[in-house]
Amino acid sequence: MKKVTFALAALLVAISQPLEAQSARMNFFVTSVGRGDGANLGGLEGADAHCYQLGYAVGAGDLTWRAYLSTTAANGQPAVNARDRIGEGPWYNYRGVEIASDLESLHGENNLNKETALTEKGQQINGRGDDPNQHDILTGSLPDGTAAPGDEDTTCSNWTSNGEGSALVGHVDRQGGGDNPTSWNSAHGSRGCSQEDLIGTGGNGYFYCFGIGL
Repeated sequence: MKKVTFALAALLVAISQPLEAQSARMNFFVTSVGRGDGANLGGLEGADAHCYQLGYAVGAGDLTWRAYLSTTAANGQPAVNARDRIGEGPWYNYRGVEIASDLESLHGENNLNKETALTEKGQQINGRGDDPNQHDILTGSLPDGTAAPGDEDTTCSNWTSNGEGSALVGHVDRQGGGDNPTSWNSAHGSRGCSQEDLIGTGGNGYFYCFGIGL
C-alpha cells in the first residue's frame, strides 16, 4: 500500500510541474515535419506557407515566416538568395536562445547546432548517430546563403521536383560527410528529390524557418 501511495504522489508531482514554455522571442525553427512530397515544397510560396502554418500552430502566427531556401535563375526569373529572404536578425529559438545576431554572424560564427536548432515544438532533430539520422536540412544554398551559379540543379527544380535532380543541404548537427560536413546550410547535395532519396541521404525534407516582424 505504501508503494502505491508513493508512486501516486510521485505521479502527481510530475503532472504538476509546468511544461517548458515557448519563448515569446522565437523567430527561428527547423520544421518538425516536411511537406511529405520530397523536395517538392510547392516552390518558395509553398515552403513559406508551411513555415507559417507550423508557426501559427504554436502561437507564433503574428510573424511573417520565410523558408531559408534559395532558388536558381530559370524561366526568365532571377535567382533568389536565402539570406535575402529572412530579415536582418537577431534570431532566437524555441527557448529564447540567440542563434545569430545578424546576417554576418549567421553565415559566420553562429550558435546553430543540434542543441539549439530546435523545431517549432522545441524538439531536437535527429543527428548523426541517432536512428534514423535526419540531419540533412534543405537549403539550396552556398555557405554564404546565396544560390549556386550555373546550370547544375541545386534546388530540386526550385522546390518543385519530387524525382530527378538534387538539392544542397546543410547538417543541423554540424557533422557528417560531404564537401562541407560541418556546414549548417551547405554540406552536400542530396541523392535525389524524392522522399525516399532525401531519407536515404540522411534527411526527411525538413528546412529552416525565420520569422520577420518580432
